[in-house]
Amino acid sequence: MTGNFMTIREMCDHFEVTPRTLRFYEQKELLFPERTGNRRLYTKRDRARLKLILRGKRFGFTLEDIRQLLDLYDPVQNNLPQIRRACMLGQERLADLEQRRVELDEVIDDLKEQLKTGEQMITSLLATAAE
Repeated sequence: MTGNFMTIREMCDHFEVTPRTLRFYEQKELLFPERTGNRRLYTKRDRARLKLILRGKRFGFTLEDIRQLLDLYDPVQNNLPQIRRACMLGQERLADLEQRRVELDEVIDDLKEQLKTGEQMITSLLATAAE
């Protein structure tokens, strides 16, 4: 880290992302590194934004959701609008994930039952072939 800046390589190493990922977020206007010639230098603000982007992606938020949250950053209001919106999106996402978990549990139970039936059929067929 050079002073308050990080190079693209340092950002990649620190956040475990690829240069392509950083350039993609820059293209989508989610990150705004300073440029010195062809070098990108990422500020503390860029690092904070990337941390929020990666957390949002992990939770399944869309890039547009993440953009809206980043745009709501306003330390003058103690980030209250941003926090409220993040909580609302988080509650919606949590409800969706819990519903998907219920559906996955049903699929898992059904697959286990089908596998049990298949194993019984194999055992029966092998017993018949042995006779």
